[in-house]
Amino acid sequence: MKRIGKPVFFIVFVIILALAYTSVFGIYGENGDFKITYIKGINDIRWGIDINGGVEAVFAPDGKDATDAEMESVKAILELRLVAQNVTDYEVYPDYSNDRITIRFPWKSDEKDYDPDTAIKELSATAKLTFRGGSTADGEVIIEGSDVKRAYSNYQSTSEGTHQHVVVLELNDEGKTKFADGTQKYFDQQIGIWMDEELVSAPNVSSVITDGVAIISGSFDAAGAAKLANTINAGALPFGLKVESYSTISPSLGNSALTAMGYAAITALCLIFLFMLCMYRLPGFIAFIALLGQMAISIMAISGYFPVFPSFTMTIPGIAGMILSIGMGVDANIITAERIKDELWTGKTLDGCIRNGTKGSFSAIFDGNVTVIIVAIILILVFGPANIFSAIFGVSTTGLIYAFGYTLLVGVIANFIMGVGASRLMLKSVSGFKFLRNKRLYGGKKA
Repeated sequence: MKRIGKPVFFIVFVIILALAYTSVFGIYGENGDFKITYIKGINDIRWGIDINGGVEAVFAPDGKDATDAEMESVKAILELRLVAQNVTDYEVYPDYSNDRITIRFPWKSDEKDYDPDTAIKELSATAKLTFRGGSTADGEVIIEGSDVKRAYSNYQSTSEGTHQHVVVLELNDEGKTKFADGTQKYFDQQIGIWMDEELVSAPNVSSVITDGVAIISGSFDAAGAAKLANTINAGALPFGLKVESYSTISPSLGNSALTAMGYAAITALCLIFLFMLCMYRLPGFIAFIALLGQMAISIMAISGYFPVFPSFTMTIPGIAGMILSIGMGVDANIITAERIKDELWTGKTLDGCIRNGTKGSFSAIFDGNVTVIIVAIILILVFGPANIFSAIFGVSTTGLIYAFGYTLLVGVIANFIMGVGASRLMLKSVSGFKFLRNKRLYGGKKA
């Protein structure tokens, strides 16, 4: 067996501890009276309706009879606005016969006032998106929201060698032609981005845009660039909406039960640690470290730890998916430890047993995990925002099953990274220490 350097164990161990700590507690700072979030932790997770409650509102067209096509357009835009806010636990039900749309969504993670009226204003606001020459409301309309294909935030290097947050604007064919004419006419001038009569941004035209892809730069931070992109993507509702009724939704679980689940999770981890240590000794100890790394990655994928990956709305089924993936992580390490133990009892060398045990267990772990990954991807595609089979099975509720599939997929991928990759690196590394080469430490006979 090719030896892994002794320092590898300590390097991987420190990385896992750092990931586990920062994923749970986050990293924050202060700028005067304002709190600055550098790395998001558990407190930044947006909990689903079933855990933290939320808002239910019924919308109706303001002063007109809507067609089915218009109702479907409103539904799509409302869903887009929710997804733009990283809300994945939502329900939107259009009633075409009565021109009503019922929507349910959870409170924000930092919600304190729990005011449903304020919460629904962001969704119901009718906003006509226009790009106008100059920075005044009476400027020439160059393009409208219907000309925009999509907008997204990005992080790019500048000619000076620095980096900045920007918004990338992609236009359709009609918008491409209009924008080329507009940027030529207003070269070295401002083009204002307007929502109704509100100026959102007024970037300066530094070149003529002929390919339909524009870069909007300025003094953006990550949140500011994302907000502008989301505003552009939200587009315009085909008519004004009025709120027929609204109410708050009580959680089916509640914060007290969530706290109880937290204590239960800590207790379960302690029991798993004792079980793995007693049954598999040194491989069990290393497996537990890898399990902490797997949990850290799962939390990161939910909280928005990495700015390039959006945060996620956590629901009870999402917690179930995480628990199931943790169980698979434990199972993967048990399979490997048992194979190593079997090899040790045949009288082979320690290095040979570790090599054969890890190699022999990989196929079983790989097959089981890949099968789960396929199922999780199907759940995400069918019950997520893509909803690829809606024409066959009808419209599905996005939040619940999607959350289960998402956390299950992330957890299984994290299991490959930590439970298969990192744990084996650490195991091969510690086996290089002379005082840790006693076969009894790996489940075998006394050396």
